Amino acid sequence: MNIEIITTPNKELKETGFGTIKSCFSVLNTIQAMGHSAKVTECKTRQDLDDVVKRKPDLVVLAVKYIPIKKKDDIWLSDFFCEHNINFTGSSREVLKFDSNKVLAKTHLTNKGINTANYFIAVPGQYKKESELPITFPLFVKPLDAANGNGIDDLSYVTNFKDFENKVLSLYDSFNLPVLVEEYLDGREFTVAVINTTHEDFVISAVEIIPPTSSNGLRILGEQAKKDDSENLITIVDKEVEHRVTSLAIDAFNALGVRDFGRIDIKTDNNGECFFMEANLVPGMTFGSSYFPLACDIAHNFSYDKVIELILAGGLNRASAINRPILPPDPDDSFVTAI
Repeated sequence: MNIEIITTPNKELKETGFGTIKSCFSVLNTIQAMGHSAKVTECKTRQDLDDVVKRKPDLVVLAVKYIPIKKKDDIWLSDFFCEHNINFTGSSREVLKFDSNKVLAKTHLTNKGINTANYFIAVPGQYKKESELPITFPLFVKPLDAANGNGIDDLSYVTNFKDFENKVLSLYDSFNLPVLVEEYLDGREFTVAVINTTHEDFVISAVEIIPPTSSNGLRILGEQAKKDDSENLITIVDKEVEHRVTSLAIDAFNALGVRDFGRIDIKTDNNGECFFMEANLVPGMTFGSSYFPLACDIAHNFSYDKVIELILAGGLNRASAINRPILPPDPDDSFVTAI
């Protein structure tokens, strides 16, 4: 099959995606080893996307969610290729919005009866004093739609109103969006790679994340830890804990309407109760460091190539169905029907 991996210069993007162009070429190498004709296409303009449509690939692998266009609306790739009847990997824009907007995902899942950490959103000056806050300290303050730990550091953990105001202002200035404020959960942290290959056949890879201890004695999975790869991903030894984490991840995956694959992040409180934190629906695919392939390796001993094969399974199955010729009616079947 003819496959194109669609990406864009993304050094400035704070959204989720496969990673750098190098990550896309790692995916490319696997696809070519599978026997497909494949290429990486770096799109910067609408014309670049129109050129992809003219080539009519059997499948496009979306390594980013959208292409930013100066002084114009972003072009969401899932919408674009859907409109042009090009088969693509991953979820629709309606679902991807749950990746881009953490509050939207939390609200949706709360309405579905799925545990999420208590939260509210804030802008500078919205709350004048501690008694006005919807949730009591300690709180955790982070960007509404950033990925890869952007904007998260030791100062995200706040225990007083002054620190709360400072962190909200800092994030608002950096991201120009309202800020997400959550109750601080002091339990364990998990991530779950979920792959829906075909016919609701799930491959689930749940692991625990151990963030490094900061100079303040906190374990916060922030921007610096992710840049340094200083956190550890380990096997979940306790089968009961693994069952609770996995069950919540599958429930969230299904309730959000995710297609093909996604990563669900979960935390526990000090009593061990699990809470949905966020969904990453275009997860990183950097060889050797991204959580999604690492989780699959730790949980199932899957190679990087095996992970890529699995996440492409749904898209390739759709491509096969599209390309499958329509056979003329079998005369024998017609005879049987007539009887």
